[in-house]
Amino acid sequence: SEDASASGESAASAGGADEIDAEFEMPTDPLPPTYDPALDVGPGGRPLFAFTDTFASFSHRGVNAYVDFTLDEWKAMLPEGLPAGMMKEFQDTRRCAVMVRESFLDLRDNFRRIVDPAITAKRKDTKRQIILDGPRSCGKSIALAMLVHWARTEGWLVFYVPQGKDWTHGGFFYRNTYSDLFDTPVLAGKVLQDFLKYNETRLQQLPCQIFEPIPLGEGTGVGMMKGADTVEMPEGSTLYDLIQTGITHSHAAVGVVVRLRKELSLVKDVPVLFAIDQYNSWFTFTEYQEPVTVRSCRSIHAKELTTVCCTKAAYVF
Repeated sequence: SEDASASGESAASAGGADEIDAEFEMPTDPLPPTYDPALDVGPGGRPLFAFTDTFASFSHRGVNAYVDFTLDEWKAMLPEGLPAGMMKEFQDTRRCAVMVRESFLDLRDNFRRIVDPAITAKRKDTKRQIILDGPRSCGKSIALAMLVHWARTEGWLVFYVPQGKDWTHGGFFYRNTYSDLFDTPVLAGKVLQDFLKYNETRLQQLPCQIFEPIPLGEGTGVGMMKGADTVEMPEGSTLYDLIQTGITHSHAAVGVVVRLRKELSLVKDVPVLFAIDQYNSWFTFTEYQEPVTVRSCRSIHAKELTTVCCTKAAYVF
């Protein structure tokens, strides 16, 4: 098994001399400069690095070029967090460069066609939902992060989840007796906070379009709210106000995530993209368990979580 192989390799490494182990330690000196002319040599003598602040300008003729952003630039565009695979590659290569591959350009162009009627009229194969599939560590997470980067530079409203597995592991959960699904208010509050990190200004400009009461659930560690079952958003509220309600009142966090999902499907002023990494974790069992008898529990499936059910797709509106 992989675990056995890893254990064997660790044991073999541990058995070597100290001076040999030191040879394989990660360097601690600063990262190399963003641009080094000696390294800027690609196939046929062409430049290897492209100098740009967006992936929008790339054509298919510029495929396999590297874009070398700084780590601060990446974090500014993806404040929800960078995927683990991307961070590992940055650490291994000791620079924050990504390759613009043909597959990414195809992915970008697909979503570009959705919002460009002139292009859409010429191509009939545009897909509003795409699942990135492939072997482990083949670059799916990096391609998705690059797509989010591109969409945000183009002015899209992006709901980005870099760690989808976090939605099914850890935190407080309980069965909602009204929906018969399981609510995760701690996770819901974090989801709302993450969505605000990059989109706060835009959300302040988008009005709420649904004014039905939002059901309240259990607060984090405090149970149900006494004397109230729902909360209503006043007329004139924005999506920013809606999200703040869920962040401020943990009883409303899950209900606000569900309502936000519906509200985003009604936004027409700006393209909306849902980008979910580790999406496969939403199709298997969570780490949560529900008691069945005094001596047994059953594992809870991701499809039984309220937040997963309402967000389970990567859509463009």
